[in-house]
Amino acid sequence: MDMNQYLSMFIDESNDHLQSLNENMMGLEANPEDLSIVQVIFRSAHTLKGMAATMGFEDLASLTHQMENVLDLVRNNKLRMQDFIFDTLFKSLDALESMVQDITGGGEGKADVSAIVADLQAIVRGEIPTAGGTSTGSAPAAPTQTETPIHLDEFQFSVLEQSIQEGHKVMFVEVAIREDCQLKAVRSYMVFDLLERSGEVVKSFPSVQDIEQEKFDHSFSLYYITQKDASEIQAMILNLSEIDKVTAIALDQESLHQLGQDTAAVAAVAAASEVAVAVETPVAPAAASTPAPRVVSKEEVAKSPAAGRTGGAPSRTIRVDIERLDVLMNLFSELLIDRVRLEQLASEIQSGDLTETVEHMSRVSADLQNIVMKLRMVPVDTVFNRFPRMIRDLAKSLDKKVDLVITGAETEMDRTVIDEIGDPLVHLLRNAVDHGIESVADRIAAGKPETGTVNLRAFHSGNHVFIEIEEDGRGIVPENVLKSAVKKGILTPEEAASKTDEEAYQMLFAPGFSTAEVISDVSGRGVGLDVVKAKITALGGNVTIYSTPGKGTNFSVQLPLTLSIIAAMMIKLGSEKYAIPLSSIVETGIIKQSQIRTIHGNKMLEFRGSHIPLVSLSRLFSIPDYDESTEEETEIVVVRKGERLVAMAVEDFIGQNEIVIKNLGRYLPEIQGISGATILGDGQVALIIDPNAFIK
Repeated sequence: MDMNQYLSMFIDESNDHLQSLNENMMGLEANPEDLSIVQVIFRSAHTLKGMAATMGFEDLASLTHQMENVLDLVRNNKLRMQDFIFDTLFKSLDALESMVQDITGGGEGKADVSAIVADLQAIVRGEIPTAGGTSTGSAPAAPTQTETPIHLDEFQFSVLEQSIQEGHKVMFVEVAIREDCQLKAVRSYMVFDLLERSGEVVKSFPSVQDIEQEKFDHSFSLYYITQKDASEIQAMILNLSEIDKVTAIALDQESLHQLGQDTAAVAAVAAASEVAVAVETPVAPAAASTPAPRVVSKEEVAKSPAAGRTGGAPSRTIRVDIERLDVLMNLFSELLIDRVRLEQLASEIQSGDLTETVEHMSRVSADLQNIVMKLRMVPVDTVFNRFPRMIRDLAKSLDKKVDLVITGAETEMDRTVIDEIGDPLVHLLRNAVDHGIESVADRIAAGKPETGTVNLRAFHSGNHVFIEIEEDGRGIVPENVLKSAVKKGILTPEEAASKTDEEAYQMLFAPGFSTAEVISDVSGRGVGLDVVKAKITALGGNVTIYSTPGKGTNFSVQLPLTLSIIAAMMIKLGSEKYAIPLSSIVETGIIKQSQIRTIHGNKMLEFRGSHIPLVSLSRLFSIPDYDESTEEETEIVVVRKGERLVAMAVEDFIGQNEIVIKNLGRYLPEIQGISGATILGDGQVALIIDPNAFIK
């Protein structure tokens, strides 16, 4: 069978399971005694192992199997979680992630994990290193094949007893399925189907319902009435594929009474019985005998806080290739341009039927636009969910105690923004833990809790999404930043003396700037925050720093909801048309020339109790057929970036429109003040003004 057709599905589902494993391992580390979380982790690992084995990625399946052996001991209360076990399991997850990444890149998913496997096997043997380097604990006791007796009620017991009296053969049968079996429920059904052709199954453990739902490990047992011999039954079952071991014990009245009280008596009865013959198939070296698990009900899983996405109702979502969404968005963009053109033609022709049809098409396309936009909206938790593990590892390497508190993870953003925002957030979070949060000793000396807190929050505000990273660390001292900037030659002493605190904070984004005195593997090379600034600016956003020395720092990142279709105000300047994003506009108005002031050579305008700069777009863009200074009254658009306002002088307002953003391509250099272009209904191209550039 050609498995390549399933490769993309395998990669997607493997990444989902690895993310679930990471999240639940973090939850287990916080609550080591919660066995319900272990059950969820075990199921995810087991599914991942089965998928990898089916696809032929043996290294991945083998490592997951070794993890299963450890988790199985934990969930059966034979092993207590310790730091060494957590660290080893986390290393295993990292190795699995690198294997999946290798497969994604076209590799075979192979890796040298011998050291991790050795640690996992040592844990199974009970050899767990303590702080002093010695091992502690003893090897877990070998489990008996059937730890829970099959309790027969009076009716079942009397049926078996009467069958023996009537000359039928009553047997106790144990079946072990191979551990590498991918569909153990199907294999179990085949065993039951085979047995019921030659007799009757009276009672099984686990129950038939649990076996059908795969709520069992790899073995089950049952009472069986037949006319065949025990050796025949064993041979029949062993003829089925993927059966590891079968034990069939013929019972008489005495042994039935014995087993009715305690199934553990199976071993004694088997030793004494001449007809009991155990036949085994060769066991693969990797296979390990595992005890029967505690059966967990659906309700129990649903109540478990760690169940997450693995529990509850079945998923009602489908995976769609990103390229298809991009094609859909481009097609809709063209449709939107044609819609605007039709609206313009309908207003010129003044035909009632045409106007009515165009209005209906506008309503339908508006609904279609909402659906297309929502298809592209993705919750930020797809980015946020990888950070708890990163913060845990980083805090451990820096010997700090850090809590990451995530709020607003359900906030949705355009997929194109989501794809790009991950790396900048990684830099900001690493910066917060390394530079912001103090060491435990320093925090205690400062009267703070020894555990630092990093808040990662996302929320909507207008047509923007804000992502804030706030920590309760040492804060930023502006003087220290300026001293470091002078030392590195980024500023002269005179320039440093004239900088405000806010301007000093912005120096952190200068290329090559770093306040770290020692270069480490976390930071100190002056690379990071300048990359953050460049990436966020390229996305049409900005980042602001708020800090209080001794109290902490807040990095606030403002990002657009979407990068493809926006609401804009269309304006006119002479013979040219421009678009200004509505999300940046505070208000529009009309001013008289007498209201304009000149302060230090710059035109200023009084606006709601303060003075703001007035920018002449006609002069900036060298528009020959319009000059606002010749008119008594001028229309203005007031735009905002953060706390700063700027008024832009325009000739006239055309109206509001939904516009499709098109980039200017590789042939035009980056033009200051222009963020892109759009095609209007009449086929003309209008440039889109970038208000942030004017305020900057």
